[in-house]
Amino acid sequence: MLKVKNYQFWFCTGSQDLYGDECLAHVAEHSQKIVEELNASGNLPYEVVWKPTLINNERIRRTLNEANMDETCAGVITWMHTFSPAKSWILGLKEYQKPLLHFHTQFNRDIPYDTIDMDFMNENQSAHGDREYGHIFTRLHKERKVIMGYWADEDVQKRIGSWMRTAVGVVESSRLRVMRIADNMRNVAVTEGDKVEAQIQFGWEVDAYPVNEIAEAVKDVSAGDINALLDEYYDKYEILLEGRDEKEFREHLAVQAGIEIGFERFLEEKDYQAIVTHFGDLGALKQLPGLAIQRLMEKGYGFGGEGDWKTAAMVRLMKIMTQGMKDAKGTSFMEDYTYHLAPGKEGILQAHMLEVCPSIADGAISIREKPLSMGDREDPARLVFTAKEGPAVAASLIDLGHRFRLIINDVVCKKTEKPMPNLPVATAFWTPKPDLKTGAEAWILAGGAHHTAFSYDLTAEQLGDWAAAMGIEAVFIDGHTSIRQFINELRWNEAVYRG
Repeated sequence: MLKVKNYQFWFCTGSQDLYGDECLAHVAEHSQKIVEELNASGNLPYEVVWKPTLINNERIRRTLNEANMDETCAGVITWMHTFSPAKSWILGLKEYQKPLLHFHTQFNRDIPYDTIDMDFMNENQSAHGDREYGHIFTRLHKERKVIMGYWADEDVQKRIGSWMRTAVGVVESSRLRVMRIADNMRNVAVTEGDKVEAQIQFGWEVDAYPVNEIAEAVKDVSAGDINALLDEYYDKYEILLEGRDEKEFREHLAVQAGIEIGFERFLEEKDYQAIVTHFGDLGALKQLPGLAIQRLMEKGYGFGGEGDWKTAAMVRLMKIMTQGMKDAKGTSFMEDYTYHLAPGKEGILQAHMLEVCPSIADGAISIREKPLSMGDREDPARLVFTAKEGPAVAASLIDLGHRFRLIINDVVCKKTEKPMPNLPVATAFWTPKPDLKTGAEAWILAGGAHHTAFSYDLTAEQLGDWAAAMGIEAVFIDGHTSIRQFINELRWNEAVYRG
């Protein structure tokens, strides 16, 4: 199951003692009011915790190190209410290790034209203080997110909430563990990668287990547990026998139920949050995990096919970042399959052999059992459905040998022109922005994989912020992309990130 801490974010206000105790009392009062209103807004997914005003090197350093050590703190929101000399922040910022939001706002929305005087100016000078503070970040080459706007505005609050989700993805990245069942598909390049460098860069632990070790956990699942889960399947999904004997169908479906239970118990026992399998090495498993993996993804586990541990990790993180999101439309592992090139209707049919998360389903979900040409096992049961319509984002994390690159593509999901009754897998159909030709050319030029981590609920900005926090390159393919400019961007990035 998806398990994430009940995180908090600290709100730290910067000032100094030049203007006396009365001014500092107003600073504290104003920052507390902002925190109270942010928490009451309903626009933030996590609680904001007010902290006393930071006015000197010692207090700043101590507070930021306390944030480092507090396991419930996923990040710090900072705001300079008055002028805060940036040299006071140097040691604290150098030692600080978690996501940080520089919130560039001010307590008053309007200039009080009739009453403004120098006392008001000195007390309300975020335009001054935040520039001093921002300078030291740039001088330190320290990563941070900057959001500017009036703190009571809904759009500003929602941007803060969006950043919070990314921050939790950054913090959870250091706790992510991926279980590899068997190895990568032979001779495939893009699913390979440097697992040691991934742990250095992202914090991920990527470990291999013999397939028959997890197969033993499947074998140990009791008939009673399997039958109880089968009943759930029959209640929840449409059963499509399609001429199969019902008893045989149930027996094949029971294999997936055993795999789901056994895999989940094994993952929980070993404390892993993502898993990869490979159809070429199934050991004692009777079927390629299909329906079982789909349901594990729906519960929050990451997955990548053919040993693709990078995509499995990204799927898990993206599910964490969307946890608890109202009206969420879903996040899944996905694969590019085939194009539709009819003028005005261009798009890419997305699917996989079996493993697409039902969180993205639109309408009824059915269970089908069909032969699978790969895997040399029984006909596996799988959940079949079509994906929702609407805007989404597809991301590919690739290893370029000396560094990682995250490729982020805005896409628009649509319905296919006609049903595909002979295709027994879950599908999505999308057109990449700005259009199929430009989007596909840019993806190829960037070295993007055929596997993606896909979500309706995250934005390119959120994924780009995650990449920035991880210290890796991010490239965006969106409505503004032109191939000439994109090629130049890749060249410039090569110079920047090679060092």
